[in-house]
Amino acid sequence: MQPAVTIVILNWNGKGFLEQFLPSVMATTYPNFRVLVVDNGSLDESLPFLAAAYPTVETLPLDKNYGFTTGNNMALPHVTSPYYVLLNNDVEVHPDWLGPLVEMMESDALIAAVQPKLLSFQQRDHFEYAGAAGGYVDVLGYPFTRGRIFESNEVDHGQYDAAHPLMWTTGACMMVRKSVTDRIGLFEDRFFAHMEEIDFCWRANNFGYKVMYQPKSVAWHLGGGTLPKSNPRKTYLNAHNSIATLLKNFPASQVWYKFYFRLILDGVWAAKALVQLDFKTIWAIFKAHWSIFFAFGYWIKARKRTYKDLPKIPKPVAGYYPKSIVWQYFIRGMRKFTGLPGIK
Repeated sequence: MQPAVTIVILNWNGKGFLEQFLPSVMATTYPNFRVLVVDNGSLDESLPFLAAAYPTVETLPLDKNYGFTTGNNMALPHVTSPYYVLLNNDVEVHPDWLGPLVEMMESDALIAAVQPKLLSFQQRDHFEYAGAAGGYVDVLGYPFTRGRIFESNEVDHGQYDAAHPLMWTTGACMMVRKSVTDRIGLFEDRFFAHMEEIDFCWRANNFGYKVMYQPKSVAWHLGGGTLPKSNPRKTYLNAHNSIATLLKNFPASQVWYKFYFRLILDGVWAAKALVQLDFKTIWAIFKAHWSIFFAFGYWIKARKRTYKDLPKIPKPVAGYYPKSIVWQYFIRGMRKFTGLPGIK
């Protein structure tokens, strides 16, 4: 029998998304899966809809909105299968999407997480913003993907049709090995949402596991269903969580000067927002920095607690870009991953 897989779908007031995207999940051809919808205290008709339309779908009702991080963490005790998939409720999957992910997991016990090729639901021949063909981080910890750098999304014409090691997989659709999370944990509860998968996958890499991209599996992501890109809350979470991820995962010899440069570049970001009279973005960046400094002790303790069993945090290897993606994109005008200098 094929290994069992639990598909965990986090939902918050997403009845419309469930109506639109759950049918593709239920049409999955892989023979051994269950679907668990974790409901973050929805006030719409999500749960009654599921009970009526999909009685075989299991549900885990939560009393309030715990965010992407804690909501998914709370699902872990209900996962007994060797593999589980974290799947956003606004993702359409190909009928044969699940088998190739399991196949890759089964090929190597050191693989902690794997993602499919993630394309845009609106522009189906374009890579999607959140995950594309898998994630990298640059020398200062800025994340980007194979197929999308900042706001530039590439057209998919087969340029990333080979399996590839990564620094991180997208949280919109990622298969995870349960035994790995039993050892190193899943998401940082204080993140609430955004960047949590980067922190998790970076941690997995540091512990000697592999994170992979499987192009034989394909999904299409709508994106922005809960928080659109322009939302100040999203700006805050991205700014805050990105710096926290840097503090938690870079080697000690690198973390402090990189933290310093990140603060400077965030200042440039705020200055640009000031020119545009975008005061909401400025305030979001300020709050993110204030929150980091206010809880600085927590992040240092979290770093030590996470890596207490390692003699030292190794230097990043897989999915690490040893140059500045900010410089390449904004100064040199590099818009495609394949054209970046230093990419092997």
